[in-house]
Amino acid sequence: MFHPEVLRQTEAARELGRDPETRHLDGCPALVLNADYTPLSYYPLSVWPWQTAIKAVFLDRVDIVDHYEREVRSASFAMKLPSVIALKQYVRPSEYPAFTRFNLFLRDRFQCQYCGIGKDLTFDHVVPRAQGGRTTWENVATACAPCNLKKGGRTPKQAHMPLHVAPIRPTSWHLQDHGKSFPPNYLHDTWRDWLYWDIELLA
Repeated sequence: MFHPEVLRQTEAARELGRDPETRHLDGCPALVLNADYTPLSYYPLSVWPWQTAIKAVFLDRVDIVDHYEREVRSASFAMKLPSVIALKQYVRPSEYPAFTRFNLFLRDRFQCQYCGIGKDLTFDHVVPRAQGGRTTWENVATACAPCNLKKGGRTPKQAHMPLHVAPIRPTSWHLQDHGKSFPPNYLHDTWRDWLYWDIELLA
């Protein structure tokens, strides 16, 4: 009988030698496109776990655009996991996004609007609340903690800290366009035709 540790190492080596698509079902999410074949969302990227994608296929809510080589099987059928699916009914995006910290950072491209760095981010009231400033899209900007502390309870003019870009109320399209600048760490090959991140199109 083989020692359990030998068996474990052998199985680990066998697993590493497999195609990544055949290792784990959880590593096979489906890119979700709207009915017009554009992604539902760029940032965060609209993906569904394989279970949700298959359920949507059986409920006839989506069309399969492309698939992985990885299959799921039961006693009566086998099916390749969808890698790209498109909704059959168009989902109209809301014109304006919710006013959240994440959306604020995305509007400002995850950069301090005073110095341009992208770490220790918080938000700053351009016109301080002590001076009557309100918490609105047009009066809140992304700021790093040091700049926020330096500006204090003053306006940018009073603090001699001009904003790089004046804050505005963004549209959902505006945020999605910014989201294209932040591709995910992993892009399956079948997704690339539907996601246009800095890809030069051939004439």
